[in-house]
Formats: sequence, structure tokens, C-alpha cells
Amino acid sequence: MIKKIFVNDKMQKGYSYELTEPVGKNMDPRFKPELTPKEMLELGVFGGKYMTDCQAEFPDSWFKKAKLCPERHDPKLNFFGVNASQPLSVWRAKGWIYKDDPRGWFQWYCRYYMGRRIPGEDDRQIKRWIAIRRHISQIRKNCKPLDYSCHRKQRQAVLHWAYDSRKM
Repeated sequence: MIKKIFVNDKMQKGYSYELTEPVGKNMDPRFKPELTPKEMLELGVFGGKYMTDCQAEFPDSWFKKAKLCPERHDPKLNFFGVNASQPLSVWRAKGWIYKDDPRGWFQWYCRYYMGRRIPGEDDRQIKRWIAIRRHISQIRKNCKPLDYSCHRKQRQAVLHWAYDSRKM
């Protein structure tokens, strides 16, 4: 059954999309995130600012234990306590923002996880996700297992991409 979602938040007005797949199912076989959007929000990502005005779009359960800060980006809320984000202006300048997801990759992931599919764009985002593995290789090469003090910014960055850097 197809479900239509209507979005009216600070970054999108009058936007809608369809959920064509079951939540968390029927994802591209190349795409194997280690964390769900809910788990990421609970761990602390994007300084807590990322999802503060668009909660109505997603399940309430995602936000029960989420580390959020509606006022500002607060790196202390990130799991590794460091800022690993670039400003949205940088994302736009590099062409990383797709018109349907003005907040970037994580917004795409949340919507993809919920069941939205966009041919072409899904492939582009999954290729970006795969490319982040180079950072995982650097963490494994340069850090002792489970040494959270080593490469904290890089660990937080891969956490932003649904890789569980707590296990590295």
C-alpha cells in the first residue's frame, strides 16, 4: 500500500512524497547501514540541530531519546563530543544537496528508510555512503580497537553516515 507524506517545515513547504516500501525493508543490496535513523538520533549526531523542526514527518519513537538542541548546533550532544559537520552552504556549493532533500544525506536516509524511493537519486546517495568507507579504513589503520580518543572527528563523521564507529 502506498502512503503519501506531506511536508511543511522550515526548509520545505508544500512538498509531498510517497512511501512505496515497508519501513526499513527492500533496500538496495549495496546499502547496509549499521544504524537506523532512530539509533543515530539517540547516539547524538549533527550537534542535535538537524531534525528539530521536522519531527512530524517521522515516527514519534525516533525522538523519545533523541539528543536534540532546537536553539543551535551543539557538538557536545554528538556521541564523540566533537563537531564533524560542515555548514549547509558547503554542502550546497559541492553539489551534495538534492532538491527533494534540502537537509542532505541524512534526510534522504530517513526518507529512504521510511520507504521512499527515487530512481537515480537513491543510487547517487548510496554511492556517497559507500565512499565513506575510506574513513573507516583510516580509523582501523590508525587507532586501537575501541579507542574512542583516537580520530574522534572522523569517528563522529562516519557515525553521521550510519556506520557504527563505536565498534571500531
